[in-house]
Amino acid sequence: MEAFNSFLISMTVLAVIVFIVLYFVKAGYGIFFDGKWGRPIDNRIGWVLMESPVFVAMFLFWYFSGRRFEIVPLLFFLYFELHYFQRSFIFPLLLKGRSKMPMGIMVMGIVFNLLNACMQGGWIFYLSPEDMYTVDWLTTPQFIIGSVLFFVGMGINIHSDHIIRTLRKPGDKGHYLPRGGMFRYVTSANYFGEIVEWSGFAILTWSWAGLVFVVWTLANLVPRAHSIYQRYQHMFGEEMKKSHLKRVFPFIY
Repeated sequence: MEAFNSFLISMTVLAVIVFIVLYFVKAGYGIFFDGKWGRPIDNRIGWVLMESPVFVAMFLFWYFSGRRFEIVPLLFFLYFELHYFQRSFIFPLLLKGRSKMPMGIMVMGIVFNLLNACMQGGWIFYLSPEDMYTVDWLTTPQFIIGSVLFFVGMGINIHSDHIIRTLRKPGDKGHYLPRGGMFRYVTSANYFGEIVEWSGFAILTWSWAGLVFVVWTLANLVPRAHSIYQRYQHMFGEEMKKSHLKRVFPFIY
């Protein structure tokens, strides 16, 4: 536990550094694609290669654990894997266009995802007290509230991605401000959904490991949401002024 706690502290410090740096340096993928981050590869392949390792790693943590058939750890595992199955194997297939992802971004994503599997899988299946996640955990406020937030966040994330994908009709090369769903309040509704989702996971597991994952989610997505907001202000100036949109947290930021 001492080594694991040191690991969590190190990950938290690194997340804070990343949070600050990303306000000055734009990660060069998606709308901010930049070839200086490495050799470009097909966006779909990049997403599969970046996200699938955590799906496999978490499976291995679960499979080799003596707790794998305990109901609560099993549910944690299924929640986690549900997200990453969608992100690794469904989301990439739905992507349109010929966008590219720099290999540097993909490699950094793989490294973080594997470290995160160590955090979540290590805690849930090996280091959490054996009497913590009993069947009684299913009736605790943490599990109930966390589960609701997890699935609400997942729904917002998936729906927002759908809105972004369908902004253009076939052959249309125009640029449009996303509308509908949580895009009525923020310019990065998909990021808001993911933040809510992993906040729910941290609550339902009631763990420091889950909280560190939320810190990393914020560190990665909030600065990027700020960059997207600035980009939209440049592209849709008058429309943005009239909409009174926030960046990622409705009515706040």
